[in-house]
Amino acid sequence: MLDFLTEFLGVAFPWVILTIMFVGWLGLIVPIFPGNVIIWGAAATYGLVTDFDSPGLWLFVFITVLMLIGVAADNVFMGAKARVAGASWPAIILALVAGIIASIFFTPLAGLVVAPVTLYITEYIRLRDAEKAIHATRGMMLGCGWAFVVRFGLGAFQIGLFAFWAFGNG
Repeated sequence: MLDFLTEFLGVAFPWVILTIMFVGWLGLIVPIFPGNVIIWGAAATYGLVTDFDSPGLWLFVFITVLMLIGVAADNVFMGAKARVAGASWPAIILALVAGIIASIFFTPLAGLVVAPVTLYITEYIRLRDAEKAIHATRGMMLGCGWAFVVRFGLGAFQIGLFAFWAFGNG
C-alpha cells in the first residue's frame, strides 16, 4: 500500500505543480497579480523536491530570469510609454508608487485606477493642459496593455520550460 502511495505521489506531483503554474498564469489577467512569481515558486518547489537535476537546474535559472523580466515589465512598459507620450519622470514615478501603494492597501484593481489618475493629476498640475495630461495617461495605459502581453507570454514560456523539465526527460 505504501509503495502504491509513493508511486502515485511521484506521478501526481509534477501535475500538481503544473496546475499551480496554470493558476498563476491565468492570474496574470489581473494586473499586479504576481503570476510570474507564482509560476517561479512552483518551479522552485519542484526543483527542491527533485534535487534540481542537471538540466533542471539550468532550466530553473532560465525560468528565474524570465520571472524577473516579467516582474519588471509593468513598470518598464508603463513608464516608457508614458514618457514617450510626454509625461515627466517625477510624474511617472509618483504614479507608479501610488499604484503600488493602492494595490497593497486596497486591491490590485485600485492600483490600476490610482496610477493613471495620479499621472493625469500630476501632469495636469505641471502642464495646465488637460489634453496633454490625457495623452500621457493614455500612453501609460497602453504600456500597461503591452506589459500584460509580455507577462502572459513569459508565463507561458516559463510553463513550457517546466513541462520540458518535468515531462520531457522521461
